[in-house]
Amino acid sequence: MFKNTLKGIQAYFNTFQLISKLKLWRYFGIPILISVLTAASVGLLAWGLSDNIGAFIAKIWPWDWGSVTFRTISDVIGAIAIVVLGLVLYKHIVMALSAPFMSPVSEKIEYHITGKTPSKSNSNTTQLLRGIRINVRNLLMELLITIPILLLSFIPVVSILTSIILFLVQSYYAGFGNMDYTLERHFTYRESISFVSRNKGLALGNGILFMAMLLIPVLGIILVLPLSVTAASSETVKILQQERALKEHKNI
Repeated sequence: MFKNTLKGIQAYFNTFQLISKLKLWRYFGIPILISVLTAASVGLLAWGLSDNIGAFIAKIWPWDWGSVTFRTISDVIGAIAIVVLGLVLYKHIVMALSAPFMSPVSEKIEYHITGKTPSKSNSNTTQLLRGIRINVRNLLMELLITIPILLLSFIPVVSILTSIILFLVQSYYAGFGNMDYTLERHFTYRESISFVSRNKGLALGNGILFMAMLLIPVLGIILVLPLSVTAASSETVKILQQERALKEHKNI
């Protein structure tokens, strides 16, 4: 798993060169716009809700003494919760809506690597519906994991560990979404889930840099999809090639 995680990270190193060589930048215009608008919407929503969540948490403390301090802590915890949940929503919304625009990018990368014309992609509507289905499924799974971890973060010492775990959970599902732009041509919905499960390291490695880029103001939101999708597509195609070659060898 560690080896595949490293491969997922290293795949980013040649993304600018590959995007320029295959003239892929023109495909990223609308996804970048979707990314910026979604980030702005989620950011405004988070700004508006953070005080309300802080006030709700503060009600847990029934005493007058220490209430000001607890309210301050509650506001901080509320802000962290909003940021985490905001990132969860942001990436799944962007990935689902960008599906019809990312598939052509994945196709061109697959042709560049294999020299073979990729399997015919589904229609834009089918790609969008599959993207929504995959990302709704991943969103629910991620929330089931994230919410209990957020509750554990109330414990001071444990909060350091939970922050790392939350980052890795978000990274895995980000990588999952990026890989599916390639997998949708080769596998059914359930087969894709199984493939990513077998290649958790690749999803994690790709997602780690996806999440890290979001920490870069403005520029990260603009570049996160072009770089992460290119990196995920190239590595996913290589693994598909290896699995296909292994299968053919066994049949012989």
